[in-house]
Amino acid sequence: MDLKQIEYIVQIAKENNITHAAEKLFITQSAMNQQLLKLEKELGTPLFYRSRTDWRPTAAGEVYLKNAHEILRLKKETYKLINDISETKRGNISIGLTQERGIQMFTAIYPDFHNEFPDVVVTPLEAGVTKQQELISRSDLDIGILTICDGERPNLRYINICAEDIVLAVPATHRLAEHAAQPMSDIDLRLFENEPFVVMHKGSTLRPLIDGIFKAAGFSPKFLFETASNFAVTAMIKSGMCCGIVPYYHVKNHLDGIACFFLPDFPAWNIVACYRAGNYLSRAEKYFIDLAAEYWKREIPRLRR
Repeated sequence: MDLKQIEYIVQIAKENNITHAAEKLFITQSAMNQQLLKLEKELGTPLFYRSRTDWRPTAAGEVYLKNAHEILRLKKETYKLINDISETKRGNISIGLTQERGIQMFTAIYPDFHNEFPDVVVTPLEAGVTKQQELISRSDLDIGILTICDGERPNLRYINICAEDIVLAVPATHRLAEHAAQPMSDIDLRLFENEPFVVMHKGSTLRPLIDGIFKAAGFSPKFLFETASNFAVTAMIKSGMCCGIVPYYHVKNHLDGIACFFLPDFPAWNIVACYRAGNYLSRAEKYFIDLAAEYWKREIPRLRR
């Protein structure tokens, strides 16, 4: 089997379009189409249903793609092993980062990584947790640095980095803010039953944990609005318009305008490194994970042990 040909077919399926696939691989559409027709003639069956806007794999195409992905995965695994054995310190790594704060971590640690592995090309990708897990399971992403709650770990491999406190944040001008202490004091969430809240949207990883916190407190809060950004939640709290339940990272640098409290049962979520079960972690990948772990342990130490 021709590995280049395999890469072409996989890219067509990924883009659902031969023109876009050719553009991504920097070849002409006619050259890619010739390779596809050559393969289909060899196999004696079409691999795609063609249309102007949507190329979908046929039943034969699905079989081909399943094994094509595995062949490309084995190729990458083989190269990683050989690079480690030969100590060439070369290769390519794709790294998944959580939106908003992931890129801050990446830019902080990348200089150290590049100094140690100057010939390893790193491709960062900002994506939500579910999307990263999906890409990792298909071997389209090597490593994800994720924030997840207990019970949200599909059949992948996870390396625990640290836990992060989830806290109640209220405006510094709130009547109960004077009871906040450093590092933080406990408070009964029911005291805020009549307050407006801004929270993460229902599709976020954090939202089930937030919903569980309110359920345990015995009330349904008034939501001012829902958002995809913890930074937006923090900004609204600081403006004095609402309260919020947020990861500590998002308020630790805004304590001049926000008062924070521990929540009942001291909820937390976990920062982890995630990779595909059965995949080999190269020395470069392990080093990146070590740097990420050092960064997060420094940035968000546990406030209550």
